[in-house]
Amino acid sequence: MVDDDRGSGRRERWDDGLIARRASERAAAAAEESERDVPEEDALPLLGGSYGGPLRTRLDALHELVGLSRTRVESEALAEAGRVLDEAAARQRLSSRHTVIALAGATGSGKSTLFNALAGVPVSETGLRRPTTSAPIALSWSEGAAGLLDRLSVPSRLRRRPLAGGAADAELQGLVLVDLPDHDSAVTAHRDQVDRVLGLVDAVIWVVDPEKYADAALHERYLRPLAGHAEVTFVVLNQIDRLGTEAADLVLDDLRRLLDEDGVALGEHGEPGATVLAVSALSGEGIPELRELIGRFVQERTAPERRLAADIDAAAARLRPAYLADGRSGLDERARGDFADRLAVAVGAQAAGEAAERVWRRGAIRACGTPWLRLYRWYERLRAHGSTDPRLDSPVEDELTARQRVEQAVRIVADEASRGLPTPWAQAVREAAARGAEGLPEALDELTVSMGDPAARPPRPAWWPAAVLAQVVMTLLQIFGALWLVGQIVGVVEPGLLPPVLVMVGGIIGGPLVEWACEGAVKGPARRYGQEAERRLREAAAACGRARVLDPVAAELMRYREVREQYATVVGTRPSARVVGGLRSGASRMGATRAGVRGR
Repeated sequence: MVDDDRGSGRRERWDDGLIARRASERAAAAAEESERDVPEEDALPLLGGSYGGPLRTRLDALHELVGLSRTRVESEALAEAGRVLDEAAARQRLSSRHTVIALAGATGSGKSTLFNALAGVPVSETGLRRPTTSAPIALSWSEGAAGLLDRLSVPSRLRRRPLAGGAADAELQGLVLVDLPDHDSAVTAHRDQVDRVLGLVDAVIWVVDPEKYADAALHERYLRPLAGHAEVTFVVLNQIDRLGTEAADLVLDDLRRLLDEDGVALGEHGEPGATVLAVSALSGEGIPELRELIGRFVQERTAPERRLAADIDAAAARLRPAYLADGRSGLDERARGDFADRLAVAVGAQAAGEAAERVWRRGAIRACGTPWLRLYRWYERLRAHGSTDPRLDSPVEDELTARQRVEQAVRIVADEASRGLPTPWAQAVREAAARGAEGLPEALDELTVSMGDPAARPPRPAWWPAAVLAQVVMTLLQIFGALWLVGQIVGVVEPGLLPPVLVMVGGIIGGPLVEWACEGAVKGPARRYGQEAERRLREAAAACGRARVLDPVAAELMRYREVREQYATVVGTRPSARVVGGLRSGASRMGATRAGVRGR
């Protein structure tokens, strides 16, 4: 019983122990130094944030792009863009003061050992058993990352905190490091976890070893598809303690070559890109340099936005075939004019104008012509046609031929409007034209009927009565001269051949002269009347075609121009380089890249 009390007393007096006092002093010193170095507003991470500048503009444009394209572009093509928008909204609601970095690698690459080296305490299990890591383990250097870890589905029992390490740990404030299962694990669930978490983290550190750094599974499944995320990617060659200095340099150069073939930009010579460096988690070589780079990367607090910008770039690249056309597209004035001409032919505008001109001229000639000539023409028509129906004089347009011409006109203008457009928008233009063409022939028929036949009742010029009167006078002269001669023959009138002959010849010659003069006088007005009739019918047909076909097609083209402008905004521009701790990241990384090797 006494022993128990003594033991209890020893447990209660643990805070007075030497080790405990030293640990408490180190923790207090670290806290004081952190408070001095870190501004007051940075002491506790805030939840949530806001995207500003070009990124906000690109997100808004992507949102508009998806909204305008839902009925035009297949949902599978928009799925990635929708996922990016959802993840952007989810990440914005969470801590903007934390940077989540995943530690990924293949079996046996020493990933968990590197995780423990960065933590400064054994957190992740290491060993020869494969796979060693079966679930993501999170290490957070500051409070306020619970929401981020909930989003990654990291259970509370697998969330850790590193040992207090003074100023070195102060540089990592805001870091959330996640140790992932092996991406080449034989367990399918482990690979699924890796794929899921990699889509949610802000950055990733790929850990490779001298034996499997060229593994096709790594390069083809991860590095190549994520080449656009180079600015939030670290590639660490681990286990260089197994190599000599020259061999390590050769392996590192070959790793860079493979990354270049994958399309991964390397952050060298001041250019933005992936960080490539060599370390030994077991011996500690290169670990300080890696911690320094990670610390600067975290303190920038731009990783979430850079990751999101890279996701937008990837989504925009997938959507490129749906929004970029080959060359100039749309309807120009020539195409519109050709469409109006084809509709005019379909409704017989030219034929109607010519018929109106003929009827106008025929009416004038009949009104001003000699009765004998009109009688002769009536006899010729009766003998040629066997009927006096005037409708036989005008051609009848075949209904089927007119419908085919309308359909052909719509098909041609749709092809011209959709030429060079991406497939979804070309299809939308053709569908809009086809919908307008469904009732277009009937609408044109109704339009023609409503306008009436311009050749049915042509106008009568003011000078026609005078010409008719002159023709009547000429006819009366002929009749009077003939009666005068008959009277002389019968003996009723005094003989005198010359006067009646002159009167009758004057009437005979004057009648055709009046008709010839009238025929010459009606050519210009008849032509203008026919042209006016053709113009009215042409404009009416063009207006009907514009309302039913061209306007819907133009609306689709306008919609395409709007989404193309939005797509151009989504593509946007990226910063030229990433600045870490006031230095060019490429130069800083280049020195650290060799540090782990040359320090041996």
